[in-house]
Amino acid sequence: MRKSVIVILFCVFFTLCYFTIESAKKVFRSEWELPGINQEQPKHRLVLITQDMNTPFWDRVANGALNQAKENGASLEVWGSYGNNQEDFLKKMEIAIHSKVDGIIIQGLDTEEFKQLTKVKASFYGIPIITVANDVPMSESLRKTYIGSDQYKAGEMIARQLVFDMGSTGEVVVMYDRKQEYYQTQRLSGIQDVLKDYPNIKVMYAETSDAREQIIASTRDALNRMPEVDAFIAVNAKVTGTMIQEIGKRYQVEPFYIYSFDDGPESLPLLNQRKLDGIIEQSPEKMGEKSVQLLMEWLNGETVPLNSKGYYTDIFILKEKGIK
Repeated sequence: MRKSVIVILFCVFFTLCYFTIESAKKVFRSEWELPGINQEQPKHRLVLITQDMNTPFWDRVANGALNQAKENGASLEVWGSYGNNQEDFLKKMEIAIHSKVDGIIIQGLDTEEFKQLTKVKASFYGIPIITVANDVPMSESLRKTYIGSDQYKAGEMIARQLVFDMGSTGEVVVMYDRKQEYYQTQRLSGIQDVLKDYPNIKVMYAETSDAREQIIASTRDALNRMPEVDAFIAVNAKVTGTMIQEIGKRYQVEPFYIYSFDDGPESLPLLNQRKLDGIIEQSPEKMGEKSVQLLMEWLNGETVPLNSKGYYTDIFILKEKGIK
């Protein structure tokens, strides 16, 4: 009886040992993986920062950037502020720098605070900065490059379209931003260089800000000073909707020739309503794609240095019935 018990115990012992060894083999077998352990990690962490979140133009920039980041195996976060909140915009930029991201793609802001962040803090941490859509001078910001429209050419293009539609005689109000942001001064220079060749076109350059009350006051003042005006160009697309509303309080809008750019939230709806005669259409998706592509090439040492003058994306004149 005692021998039978010992035999049974040995059988149980060896059975337990067998199953223990087999379980251990499964644990250490090379093809067995813990969930997520061997998942490929993003090569680089990038951030896209804008001060115009959730606007049609910047949504398209973000979509292009996100798609390209996915293709390149990079992590891209889209940060930003709403309603042109510069303080919040700069704060997010500073957070990105202190987070030591691998690269920053950002809407250029032509202020001293912005330039100090790019020249001093980002440079200290070795973080490359690429401006997108809105540029700032490279010498003042030390940004690596710019991706977006040739804004001077865009100004020329919109002025030529005005002359083509209105003719070489008339009165024009050009409304521009008193803050003199770099991309807007480039547009303004292009407009001026075309219109100065037409001596029978009288031009009034009107300053404003993008505050509604100021746009209304500037539009009223322009209409009072130039009552026979034939055309308007809004250099800052954000002022277009309010400007047109104010014109409409005094006159029918349709007889006027009115032009702007597509980076304002109301530009396309106003064009479709035939309250705008034309806008400069840019290539925001391409801007986003190209920004990520070039930043990754710089980080991987494939394209060093980047062209400091920038990489221009396509622009078109968009009329109510299509591109001309």
